[in-house]
Amino acid sequence: MNNRISLLIFATLCCFALQAKVTLPSVYTSHMVLQQNTTITLKGNAKPNSKVSFSGLPGQDVTVKADADGHFTIVFSTPSAGGPYRLSFSDGKKLVLEDVMVGEVWLGSGQSNMEMPIAGWGKVNNYEQEIQDADYPNIRIFQVKKNKSLNKIDNLVSELPHTDGTVATGWQRCSPDVIPEFSALCYFFARRLSTQLNIPIGVINSSWGGTPAESWIRVERMADIMGFQQTVSDMLAVGLDSARIFQNYEKQYDAWHRNASLVDRDASADGQQWTEPAYNDNSWSEMQIPQMFDATILPGFDGVVWFRKQFVIQESWKGDLTLHLGYIDDYDDVYLDGNMIAHGSGYNVHRQYTIPAAMATPGLHTLVVRVLDTGGGGGIYGNVDDVRIDHPKKGSISLSGLWKYRVGCKLDKLPAQPLSPTSPCYPTMLYNAMINPLIDFPMAGVIWYQGCNNVGRARQYESLFQTLVTDWRMQFRHPDMPFYFVQLANYLAESELQPESEWALLREAQTSVLHLPNVGMAGNIDLGEANDIHPKDKKAVAARLANLALRRTYGMDVVCSAPEYDSYTVIDGRMYIKFSVSEDGSSLLPLDNVKGFIVASTDGSWHVAKARVIASDQVEVWCDDVLVPVAVRYAWADNPICNLRSVDGLPVNPFRTDNR
Repeated sequence: MNNRISLLIFATLCCFALQAKVTLPSVYTSHMVLQQNTTITLKGNAKPNSKVSFSGLPGQDVTVKADADGHFTIVFSTPSAGGPYRLSFSDGKKLVLEDVMVGEVWLGSGQSNMEMPIAGWGKVNNYEQEIQDADYPNIRIFQVKKNKSLNKIDNLVSELPHTDGTVATGWQRCSPDVIPEFSALCYFFARRLSTQLNIPIGVINSSWGGTPAESWIRVERMADIMGFQQTVSDMLAVGLDSARIFQNYEKQYDAWHRNASLVDRDASADGQQWTEPAYNDNSWSEMQIPQMFDATILPGFDGVVWFRKQFVIQESWKGDLTLHLGYIDDYDDVYLDGNMIAHGSGYNVHRQYTIPAAMATPGLHTLVVRVLDTGGGGGIYGNVDDVRIDHPKKGSISLSGLWKYRVGCKLDKLPAQPLSPTSPCYPTMLYNAMINPLIDFPMAGVIWYQGCNNVGRARQYESLFQTLVTDWRMQFRHPDMPFYFVQLANYLAESELQPESEWALLREAQTSVLHLPNVGMAGNIDLGEANDIHPKDKKAVAARLANLALRRTYGMDVVCSAPEYDSYTVIDGRMYIKFSVSEDGSSLLPLDNVKGFIVASTDGSWHVAKARVIASDQVEVWCDDVLVPVAVRYAWADNPICNLRSVDGLPVNPFRTDNR
């Protein structure tokens, strides 16, 4: 009996000792960078009612008491840039963070062009050499694992694959082993800051491809934004209960699917079900999959496209199979032999679905995918080996190659589709899970690259973007926090005349945030690619972002902007566009044949114009077919043909005079 009591007491003490170790938010790890010259409020957990000590920074030995639940808060100040430091926390059992630096910390966020890794699915220009050269021990990187939540969470997970196949967590010293799967834009930004400032730089990447701005905003700030009032009201009405929100969505989706199916089947005069294996699709066209259809086969198309493909399952294949459909822009319903097996959402999100064993019978099968493109790029895309069916032991069936396809209907014929509350695109989901856990970790500023997913909703984006910037500053308790963003790059087919461009409208909407203090925009109208929404030259984009920070945040004498449109006058049928000289004194590059201008006549029609630079801050614009020009636009297209630059090589940003 005594032995049993002794063993029980020993086990209890061991359990108590294990619980006694201090635990910190996951963003506090060895190799991290702390923001210099600031005050940090660190919340952690320790043994209940214990004394918790902190040491390791000059003059910052602190002791506090944990409460009855083990929660404690330590407030300490950071010195000027330097290190490494060894930080020690103890509640009787020590926790030590090694190799901690103090310097400048930046947060990178947004969608796929921020997420795009140096290698991996991204493969930036010269990526092999960039990886080989990525030996910068004073740069520290932190990769936030993708996560979503309808409610705010306090902690997050960090995961970054290494070249040896392992997955690292927490802060990492920048090296060729860890950099391949990290954000190229964040890395190149940090590298330029590090080499110019010669101090430790920490950069956190918290991004998710294919997500809209509303995913990154607190629900409390979404209630007054046009188009979101009902969604937010419904969320708050059920207390943000995820199960009840999803139940409501299922009802909405079923109703929508019935109505949408009737609409996009109107193109079928035969009255047959396009999902059925017996349907005769001989009249359908063929398309190579994977590819973006609106950049090639169906230029500029937004709406529903149906795809059909047959494949054979061998007799020896038993059990569940995994269907990979690459990346789909934007929504998909997937049918196997007439039965819906999945529906997904969000571009740049790999589609991976299960084919249940009961359906994976030997013989011929018919796969049908209904793709809804709501704007911008559209299609089933990725690499050829991304489109396949996997058996856990028997191998793969390739589904790449020719598929039958048929247009269902254009987007403007469809009712609005409800968004799944499991989607990362759902309002507030990513703020709650990927930003909220960081708000107590002081940072120098934010870099942002996002907007593609909001193309087609430019007016709404003005409110979304300004709300995001102001609210993040409020939540980080940094009211003038620098916020530098990238304007959307040129994309899709080149055009000289496209006055109704949705991409141009979104670029304009992005500029609405520039009236806020300490906000800067990196122009990007010259670095895009017609057939790739993920341009490879991330180094040049990062340099423009970094130069904004170097000049405006750190006071260095670098060029960070081109002249901007100021005003215009009309004299004898010609328009004279006045530009303000940029903050760094950069003026217009002299050119006699400026491309990218269009002018409007009194009847509202638009015409390609001629133009030339006639002074360091002035451009003359005219069109022989327009006697009385009433408005002018520059670089106003999805992918404009334009060449107006500063003498330092930076592009003049798109603008128009008819919205002033």
